[in-house]
Parts: sequence; structure tokens; C-alpha cells
Amino acid sequence: MQASLNSLAVPAMVLAAVSLDRLLGEPRRFHPLSGFGNLAKRVEKLFYGAADTSAGARYVRGIVAVCALLVPLAVLAAWLQQLAIFGVLFSVVLLYFAIAPRSLGEHAGRVAEAFAAGDLPAARQAVGMIVSRDTSQLDEEGVSRATVESVLENGNDAVFGALFWFVVAGAPGLLLYRLSNTLDAMWGYRNARYNEFGWAAARLDDVLNFVPARLTASSYALIGHTRSALRCWRQQAPMWDSPNAGPVMAAGAGALQVQLGGAAIYHGQLEQRPTLGCGHAASASDIARAVRLVNHTLYLWLAAIASGALLIAGWQHA
Repeated sequence: MQASLNSLAVPAMVLAAVSLDRLLGEPRRFHPLSGFGNLAKRVEKLFYGAADTSAGARYVRGIVAVCALLVPLAVLAAWLQQLAIFGVLFSVVLLYFAIAPRSLGEHAGRVAEAFAAGDLPAARQAVGMIVSRDTSQLDEEGVSRATVESVLENGNDAVFGALFWFVVAGAPGLLLYRLSNTLDAMWGYRNARYNEFGWAAARLDDVLNFVPARLTASSYALIGHTRSALRCWRQQAPMWDSPNAGPVMAAGAGALQVQLGGAAIYHGQLEQRPTLGCGHAASASDIARAVRLVNHTLYLWLAAIASGALLIAGWQHA
């Protein structure tokens, strides 16, 4: 009986964390990821080294920096998770901080609201809050495309990837995943400063995201236009620069039957990205469709997690 109760604790904690997110949304102040980002900046200053540091030494310094940040926090999370009732509360709150489905919908909704008001500059400003590309000259299609891409990709990074690692490895797995994702966003650039130092952060994020990204892509395909999603995933994802964002965004675009990708300006440089998806060019109406796809996928995951736990409980009881 005790083993059955333990197996059912995971979906209960997941449901509690998702419910907290629906009720409270993302914290406006003092978010732990912001605090971690500030800590990472200090660690970068400590480990980055002088301007004449060799490339090899910079790789090593990056690896040490990642380990110095992640290993102690993961060990602490593993210990706290074991503390009876407090461990359950800690795990629920940690998962609540790690996921952001409501915030994702709210940010996308602000772009859609600006379009509804006929205010393209406000839409550009709103999408600029959730993407790293230059949005100052985007037309309606460009803003819509950027928003839908962000919703689809962050559906994996800020929702499904976190849920996967929480179910598989509990609080320490969740913490490693979400913090490595943050480090990748800070250091994972292929430029003069981070090409060597950020290598470890980028590769760790690639490894931890490999399975969740493909589960997310499969889920988008199940919820949306399945045949289009699978075809786009198979044909277009290999051409995308990121091995994990490619499947997620190609399958998501195919599921919505909308065209994404194309030219975008990052840090002053024009990048010609492959086209993803099929069907019509992205428009303002596709923003709400993308949010619905993520929300319906979340319901699918909650049902799958609960069903899996019930099956395990049944086997254990037998």
C-alpha cells in the first residue's frame, strides 16, 4: 500500500504545481530563476578568465563553472526532497517555479491584444519581451511568426521538459534541467565571448532536452494535424540549427499548419533560417491557436502522468 501511495504522489504533486500556476501565475518579483541568473553572472566573472586565456582553458573554465553552479544545488534539492512533508511541499513549490504555462499564455495574449487594438508598435514591443531577435521593424506576419515560435519552443522548455524531468528524476532532475536551460540562455551563444566558455552549458542543455523535445513534438502532432506535423518534423527539423528546437517547432508548425522560420535579426546580424511548417503564413489569429495547442498538450501530459501512476500502483498492489 505504501508503494502505491508513493507512486500516486507524483501526479498529485504535478497537479498541485500546475494548479498553483493557474491560480497565481509566474511570480512578479523575486523569482528564483532571476536570482540564479544573478548568481551565474558572478560565477562567470569568477571563472571566465583574462582576455588572453587560451581556448582550451576557456572550455575547462566553462565546465567548472557549470559544475560549481549546478552540482551543489542538485545535491541540496535531493536532500530536501527526502524530508517527509516538507520534501513534498518543497517539490511542489519548485515545480511551480519551474513551469510557466499561464505566463506563456499571458505574454502571447498581450501581443494578440495589441493586434486587436490595431497597434503594431505595441505588438512589436510585447513580442520583444519574449524573444531575443530584433523586433523593431517586424510587420504583422513577422510579429505573429515570432510569437508562435516562442510559444511552441517555450512550451517545451518551460512546461513539458520540466514536467518530464520531475517525473523521471524528482526535484534534483527538475532543478538540473531548468537551471541548465537558464545557463544555455545566458552562455550558449556561438560568438567570440561564449563559443568556448558556454560550450558545456549548451551541450548539457542539448542532452537534457533530447527526450523531452521529442515527446513534446510527438504530443503536438497528436493534438494538432498529425500527418502534417510528422511530415514537417521528418523533413524540416534536421535543417534547423538546434537539434531539439527543430523537432519541437517543426512539429508544432505542422500541427498548426502555419509557416514559421525564415529571416530574423539576432544581435544585429541577419540570419536566414529554414522554413518550418506548411500552409498559410503566420497571422495574429495563429497566436491563440498556438497557446491552445500548448494548453491541450498540457492536459494530455497530465492525463498520461496520472494514467501511468495508476498503472504502476496497480502492478505494485498485485
